[in-house]
Amino acid sequence: MSPAGPSLRARRTRRPLLAAAAAGLAAALAAPLAAVVPAAAAPTRAQAPAPAPRTAPASEQALAAAQVAAAATPVLRWRPCGDGVQCATARVPLDYDRPRGRTIALALAKVPATQPARRIGTLFLNPGGPGGSGVDFVRGVATSLYSDEVRARFDLVGFDPRGIARSTPVRCFESLDDAFAATAPVPFPVTPAEERQWIAADRRIAAACTERAGAVIDHVTTADVARDMDLLRRAVGDRRTTFAGYSYGSFVGSTYAALFPSRVRAVVVDGVIDPVQWTTGVDGSGERVPVDVRLRSDQGAYETLRRMLALCDAGGESCLFSAGDPQRRFDRLAARLRAEPAQLPDGQGGTVPFTYNELVSLTLGALYDPAEWPALAELYQVLDELTRGRASSAAGAGSALADLRAALGVERSSARAEEYDNVVEGAPSVICSDSDNPATYAAWRRATAEADRRWPYFGRAWGWLSSVCQSWPGQGPDRYAGPFDVPTADPVLVVGTRYDPATRYQDAVSTARRLPGSRLLTLDGQGHTSLFASSCVDAKVSAYLLRGALPAAGTRCAPDAVPFADAPRALAAADRPGKAELLLPPLLAQQLAGR
Repeated sequence: MSPAGPSLRARRTRRPLLAAAAAGLAAALAAPLAAVVPAAAAPTRAQAPAPAPRTAPASEQALAAAQVAAAATPVLRWRPCGDGVQCATARVPLDYDRPRGRTIALALAKVPATQPARRIGTLFLNPGGPGGSGVDFVRGVATSLYSDEVRARFDLVGFDPRGIARSTPVRCFESLDDAFAATAPVPFPVTPAEERQWIAADRRIAAACTERAGAVIDHVTTADVARDMDLLRRAVGDRRTTFAGYSYGSFVGSTYAALFPSRVRAVVVDGVIDPVQWTTGVDGSGERVPVDVRLRSDQGAYETLRRMLALCDAGGESCLFSAGDPQRRFDRLAARLRAEPAQLPDGQGGTVPFTYNELVSLTLGALYDPAEWPALAELYQVLDELTRGRASSAAGAGSALADLRAALGVERSSARAEEYDNVVEGAPSVICSDSDNPATYAAWRRATAEADRRWPYFGRAWGWLSSVCQSWPGQGPDRYAGPFDVPTADPVLVVGTRYDPATRYQDAVSTARRLPGSRLLTLDGQGHTSLFASSCVDAKVSAYLLRGALPAAGTRCAPDAVPFADAPRALAAADRPGKAELLLPPLLAQQLAGR
């Protein structure tokens, strides 16, 4: 497809669900089971089936339920896979328009309930991204995320969404090294030259996906994931669904609640994406404004940075960057790095440049987890000294940078090249299938420049992440773009953090207003999602998961610890992973590693 082709909205040959055909579904039900693809087979784009005819109208919810009902129930053969975790593979339809046709694999991981005799059911988990691994998430948080009572009474199950990681993946390259070689040499573009490099990388990735991705690239929408989850609900024997989704996982929850409202037992969405802004934009603004600009994560990131610097100022000697005015000092440091990169030791007797782009990206990653804010402040201090002419600070800056990357879980590792987990093409395969975006790169230039003026540093950093959608080959014909104000069998619990650098608090407010009967729980704290941040939030979420008990309207919780005011050990317990390691989009994590 030409890189200068029409917008995603114009390119998407969408089969509206409201025009669903009973005849098409009947034909699908009659398809022989011999048509199921064996586990090792990966259908190519040339093998992709033609759209099924649709003539009889049906509601989108009724059609989704009928499609899942028509699919074969996956047989889950759980097997031990280390550290008390069990793993299984589920076969689900590639295309729910043909529920008895070709299948793809979903990788699952489970931590069984510790008191199976009192088991309520399964708590499905999604860590966001998009592109995050539910299998890795369950492995990382199974013993630290929920209360003893929740772990006693629920099997915790995570799955890699279709197209991602260990599930049948969208893969556009021969290897992870080849995928990284196709990406731009900067974390995000600032100058016109960097924009040209970025656009060229977009086109390389899109061309590779056109050639190699296979049929799965057209069937990785969040609506497809929601159907998978309802099929998995049936596979584990639950009458209704219990789910917790974080970050992008909140959109999985919103979509599931809209498509399967009668199946909702308890759905927690935490670190919330406004579902309308994610898909079409309010009043169809997606045709003019890129998805990552209209979500205004840049606002959340800028406000969180200011919060971090204000707490640093108040913390005095407990924050190494507190001398003077930290906000003004950061602005000056950023300006100096934008004018000229700092030179840091490369560990081999030479130097490597550290740029403004890297400062902003590392700041964004560290803002996810307040436990890392002291390390971020230390990096600011030594970079400030170095860029003001103190050459002796170069070694300290290099050491502080390495320590911060290690703390975030993004240090460089050659071992990653041995495992192709599609971190480059996984996220755009979902974003570009779900969302409307402009037709031209000029729209990204205008929108990100304006966003950077409104919310300094982060307008470009967030806004350019979706630009590959301009030339993306995947179609996503069965995406769901609303309505999202569908009454559910039981209410949804919406959790929003006041200073969230990725999913701004305002989206939690707007989403709670959209979802009938839902309840907003506010964390008056900082960092991405409420994970590991507040025993108050944890208690409210536990009561909801166990008994369906909603917190009182207007409930606000305080964080357990405040950066630069409380001891570092109060911010990060030794028995839990870092939030950045768990929640950073995979490609952003690799960019922060300085590959």
